[in-house]
Amino acid sequence: MNILIVDDSRFLRLANERALLKAGHQVLTASDGEEGLRLGIEHQPDLIVLDMLLPKLSGPEVLRALRKNLRTATIPIMVLTSLPQRNEGKLLEEGATVYFEKASLRIAEGSGAFVEAAERTLAMANQAKTMKAAAAKAHG
Repeated sequence: MNILIVDDSRFLRLANERALLKAGHQVLTASDGEEGLRLGIEHQPDLIVLDMLLPKLSGPEVLRALRKNLRTATIPIMVLTSLPQRNEGKLLEEGATVYFEKASLRIAEGSGAFVEAAERTLAMANQAKTMKAAAAKAHG
């Protein structure tokens, strides 16, 4: 699967990229919101991992722009942030597929939990697509 990581933390970006590559995924990375939005639209990855506190364009701005663009509107977006949980509902309403606090993924202890979360998000999105296609076929 193709995964785009948008995070201004060089350490987290590299650690998560290495973990996903090791798990067999293809990975693109961006260090700011502008680059992340451009790469998302250009490459239409299977999953976007999006930090919320980004330079140039903020995470919420990138999220809204991705959801408004027909090419990226249905790509699952895994929000990965250090913002408190109280922002979760608003971000999910704006189109995030799932929300994770960086602290809950214990990235400092290794990237296993991050890779599991990314793969679970991909599986959920694929299952939803399959169910939608089956429902359309049944009604069509």
